[in-house]
This record gives sequence, C-alpha cells and structure tokens, in this order.
Amino acid sequence: MTGELFDYSLWGLFLASFLAATVIPFSSEALLTYLIANGTDAYLAVAVATAGNWMGGMSSYFIGRLGKWEWIEKYLRVSRASIEKWHDRLYRRGAVFAFLSWLPAVGDVFAVGLGVLRANVLITASAMLAGKFLRYVVWGWLTGLVF
Repeated sequence: MTGELFDYSLWGLFLASFLAATVIPFSSEALLTYLIANGTDAYLAVAVATAGNWMGGMSSYFIGRLGKWEWIEKYLRVSRASIEKWHDRLYRRGAVFAFLSWLPAVGDVFAVGLGVLRANVLITASAMLAGKFLRYVVWGWLTGLVF
C-alpha cells in the first residue's frame, strides 16, 4: 500500500515527511536517503523533508489545541494519559519539547501536548522547525558521507 501512496520524488518526500509527523509510522529518512543517493539536490531534498515534517508536526499541535480527545486518540493515537504524564514537563519547557518533536515515539505526544496546553504558537513553530531542520540536515550530511 505505501508503495502506491509514496512516489520517489520530492512530492513523495513531502507527503512521507508530513505523514511521518502525524499518523503513519513511516521513515521519511529512508526516502530522503534514496533521493539524495540517486542525484536529487541534497539542499532541496532537506528543505522539502523539513517543510513536510514541520507542517505535519504543526497539524498535530493544532489538533491538540482543539482539545477534542476523540480526535487526538483516534487520528494521532496519543492517549490522554500520555499527555497528562508529560504535562508539567511540557508546560515548563515547551520550546525544548517542540525542538525535540522529531523524536520517534514521543515526538507526536510532545506536539499534541503543546497544543493541548496552548503553548505559544510562534515559539512552538520556530522551535519545531529548527529541530526538524537540524534532524534532516544531519541525516542529509550522513547520507552524503556514505553515497
């Protein structure tokens, strides 16, 4: 199924990166590596992956901000218990957690939790963009070393 959904282009990379930050456990890094290894401009690929992943993360933030637990649990697969577990830490260090929202497994919880807490959208968006950009820059750099 994912072979039909994602094509091996920048558009496919954008879509994969967006969805990887939301509901589908998918490795956008694998597609980024494939594209760079096959001649796609690394700077452009990193920019596209960053944009898609950031927009996906911000969509999770805004769903959290709506505060509809049925949607959060159904579409983002983040339980109320996990948000409550992270509440105090998220509240005190929102920008740090927005920066770390690229992390597997807990990144979605961070993005949704910041939305539920109504963290400052500009700080959240900026920190999230910086974290996701740095992640893809490092990944792209490592890919360039190998290929």
